[in-house]
Amino acid sequence: MKDVERILVLGPHTDDGEFGCGGTIAKFIEEGKDVYYATFSIAEESVPEGLPKDILLHEVKAASKVLGIAESHLINFRFRVRHFPQFRQDILEELVRLRKEINPDLVFVPSSDDVHQDHQTIYMEGLRAFKFKRILGYEMPWNNQAITTNAYVHLDEAHVKTKIDSIACYQSQINAGRNYANEEFVRSLARTRGVQSGTRYAEAFQMIRWLIT
Repeated sequence: MKDVERILVLGPHTDDGEFGCGGTIAKFIEEGKDVYYATFSIAEESVPEGLPKDILLHEVKAASKVLGIAESHLINFRFRVRHFPQFRQDILEELVRLRKEINPDLVFVPSSDDVHQDHQTIYMEGLRAFKFKRILGYEMPWNNQAITTNAYVHLDEAHVKTKIDSIACYQSQINAGRNYANEEFVRSLARTRGVQSGTRYAEAFQMIRWLIT
């Protein structure tokens, strides 16, 4: 990974990057790597009743700060939640622009097994836009029917704690009863992936495309 210095995480919605690879983001930033985070919807139509429609924009800013992502490296688009398929070309054009501007060495996308329509769109258009880049797919167990996890990133306790703290910024989702938005689930999944890869904690990924230069 010595030749991987610039990393781009693609989150269909705010919080997807934190859940999918928050520990890995924390680890890479600790190692001095340049991490960018692009989200494509602040899911205004899914915000619980009584909360500001842009609450997730404020929460992703707070969560990114916890992870250590520079404010200038957080990019938020506002595509309509659950309607990404009809905006495929617009999304692709934004992804191509990000490729040209950031030129990442490694890109994180939702896995190919993610059944959410917005996640599938980011996966497919991400693959098109970054077909000559290294690509790893992160897991979202509540959206995955199945996933081939054939790449692992070992994490320390501090990385897992940072991931948990970043997720805690999404109080709108926690209070909405998301049963995966809690420390118990995050730790249990990290522990499981750690056991599978010979360490205490890890995050698992689908190796979609890997280049050895």
